[in-house]
Amino acid sequence: MAEVDAVPRGLLVDWGGVLTSGLDTALRRWAELDGFDFDAYVAAVMAWLPVETAEAAEINPVHALERGQIAVPDFERKLAKILLRPDGTEVPAEGLMERMFAHFEHVPAMNALVRRAKGLGIRTALLSNSWGNTYPRDTWDGMFDDIVISGEVGLRKPEPEIFLLAAKRVNLPPAECVFVDDLQVNVDGARAVGMTGILHTSYDETRRELESLFGADLT
Repeated sequence: MAEVDAVPRGLLVDWGGVLTSGLDTALRRWAELDGFDFDAYVAAVMAWLPVETAEAAEINPVHALERGQIAVPDFERKLAKILLRPDGTEVPAEGLMERMFAHFEHVPAMNALVRRAKGLGIRTALLSNSWGNTYPRDTWDGMFDDIVISGEVGLRKPEPEIFLLAAKRVNLPPAECVFVDDLQVNVDGARAVGMTGILHTSYDETRRELESLFGADLT
């Protein structure tokens, strides 16, 4: 974990995999119900990810979707073409993203932790890469000081600009912010701009780390 010189004042958290159940379980359930091989899906999407060019919308659909550069139906059609079922038929493109995110379950303990932090005067923000999914905003009243969604701001994690924007939104320098994410690449991105990064693996581990950093009881 990165060292900080003073007690931080801001808590930035990811959504999928932090405030919800783990991505792997949810996506495997989606693959099972839509009838395609999950490992083949991962391999196909990973083949897109390393490419970063000026033609991102054509070559790297994932990054383009996260930045809001392509429409959800266009991405669904691209993704459906690589999700072949054992009988060779394609998975239906329409409604693909809605089905993908249908199995992400709310984690009450983590959401309550963020609310407790805010109640102690810690500034809070959501910082999430969107895949065009719908967020449960009606459950967030009084939970966040600000919300930064990649597709709404044209930036994506782990780009440094989105971390700097989130810090600015809560009126704090990056060094006074703690960022929690379930992906190491995003934690590394936050650390690169001076934030303290926590890799989320469980509620208890994250709570203990946050209590140590903020010097506060978040139980």
